Amino acid sequence: MLELIRNHSKGWLAKIILAAITIPFALFGIDQYLSGAGGNVPVAKVSNDEISLQEYSSTLESVRTRMRGQGEKYDATIFDSPAFKQSILDGLIMRRLVNKETVAANFQIGDKQLSDHILGLTEFQENGQFSEEIYQKTLEQNGLTASKLEASIRNDLVVQQARDDLASLAFSPKSTAAQATQYQHQKRDVSMAEIKASALISQVEVTPEQVKDYYDLYKDKFKVPEQVKIEFVLLSAAGLINSVKVSDGDVKDFYDQNLDRFKSGEEREASHILIGFGVSATDEGKQKAKDQVLEIDAQLKADPSRFEELAVKLSQDPGSATKGGSLGSFGRGAMVKPFEDAVFDMKIDQISEVVESEFGYHIIRLDGVTGTAPVFEEIMPQIKADLIFQKAQIKYAELTEEFSNTVYEQSGSLQPVAKKFNLTVQTPDWLNREDGAKYFKGNTQLMNMVFSDDVLNNQRNTEAVEVSPNNLVAARVVEYKAQAPRSFDEVKPGIEALLKLEQALKLAEEKGKAVLAKLEAGEQDETLDWIPEVTVDRKMAQGLTEPVMKQVFKINATKLPAYAAFVDTNRAYVLVKVTNVINVLDEDEDLKQRAEVEYERALAQEYVSAYGKSLKAKADIQVNRQLLVGSQQP
Repeated sequence: MLELIRNHSKGWLAKIILAAITIPFALFGIDQYLSGAGGNVPVAKVSNDEISLQEYSSTLESVRTRMRGQGEKYDATIFDSPAFKQSILDGLIMRRLVNKETVAANFQIGDKQLSDHILGLTEFQENGQFSEEIYQKTLEQNGLTASKLEASIRNDLVVQQARDDLASLAFSPKSTAAQATQYQHQKRDVSMAEIKASALISQVEVTPEQVKDYYDLYKDKFKVPEQVKIEFVLLSAAGLINSVKVSDGDVKDFYDQNLDRFKSGEEREASHILIGFGVSATDEGKQKAKDQVLEIDAQLKADPSRFEELAVKLSQDPGSATKGGSLGSFGRGAMVKPFEDAVFDMKIDQISEVVESEFGYHIIRLDGVTGTAPVFEEIMPQIKADLIFQKAQIKYAELTEEFSNTVYEQSGSLQPVAKKFNLTVQTPDWLNREDGAKYFKGNTQLMNMVFSDDVLNNQRNTEAVEVSPNNLVAARVVEYKAQAPRSFDEVKPGIEALLKLEQALKLAEEKGKAVLAKLEAGEQDETLDWIPEVTVDRKMAQGLTEPVMKQVFKINATKLPAYAAFVDTNRAYVLVKVTNVINVLDEDEDLKQRAEVEYERALAQEYVSAYGKSLKAKADIQVNRQLLVGSQQP
């Protein structure tokens, strides 16, 4: 149960999945201005129900916006991490699964419940009251009908109801909950001592007969695997770098053509007032919107300090209007081009002229700038190096087919291909299959070819194999050694040392158990070298190893001092001593209440998680991993 609390109560991934499951339909604001993500390509299928890349991308940005708006501090790299993206997709998959179950179970949301929910949505309120005008404008700006929007919200409420009902089933007796939360926040004063096997080796004796018996029993393990001595040639992009040239002019041209890319480290914080003209607007409708925005523009020119007031009152972007028009921080590529061009050409506190985008007319104020855009001189060496390597990669790609053909056509030797491409024939030391795979960047394909009959017995070149990106290798066998057993004399010292250590560990365990019995009887043992006592909790191990920490909180500490012991993989018998227990919750009532809430939330989340796993186990789920990883900026 304590593991459950750690896994569910504080992880940002849990918050993300929850947000993706329960995210309201009407999350309007910055996500309206994001660049398109690529249509209706499915990023996943849940049975016959597709999750499009467009839906995934929209949800991803909406969750980002919600998390940033909640006031919690998140490492910015979280939002671009594979784990974050996977969590969003998991949430969408879960929505599909739960929705299917609610339909099968005939879950329904009544008209009054739906109406009350919509009336309470802040997206449709003005001065704390539902605004029919904002509601209708929202429908128009998003190309929706009231029935479509209400059907979607009704569906979201059904999913939320199912989740809440499931979470409400979570139950734990008060005594169990109190004990679990107490243990979760408890501190303990701890020490440890080791009885090392290595210190007892001198007390054990291994006979020659025992060593020989071990060798005979495990003779099959004492074999030298088949080995080869090979020669190989390597064609690589890195090896072609010296043969390509890039001028300073090429570098400057590349910088100018990719200016946005090099300024991507800079983010801007902006606010705006939007007057939309809707989807498929008429000339009359656009003119009406323009007249309105020009009137606002005139008021701001007369008194710029009224920006937030006018944004709250007049902006037709509900998501930002309630925040005085604030859109938060964003980098290049996050907004549609006219909006971005204006923002990244402004100075702090400057208010723009009217900017037209596909969503309507904007008046923008730049509120801040974070990050820096590097100057050309600073990044010129890096750009030049990148361009040189890119050209080397292109040349490498052009040569690979010719390299492969030469290796195949001149299969009796590597000298022709080495001469043609100005390569060095390299000869490593003896290699078995495993060592050879490691030598060639973990590539087993090449070594399988090396040990094939055609290469081994007919002394031919292997095919050219790309052992790692931009590295093409061809090899041939020079000498071969078949698998052979190691002689007894070769392995005798190692077997003797192993048997001694095993027996010494048994002695350490026997001695440790006797010492533990004395300690538990209240006696002392002066032979033990206890480390200085430290105070630990479940988050702070104070240098103790994980195996020791597991014992620390398993020990029954009703009577102190309390002890535990175990055999460590480091060949020692370890004794752990707890001398004092500090029940932190007894001293902090606020923390105790928060811990109880945390426990209940974790328990409920565990119920929901288990339910989700059961649904996934029964469903046919297919994920387009390549598309998921490739969506860097939805």
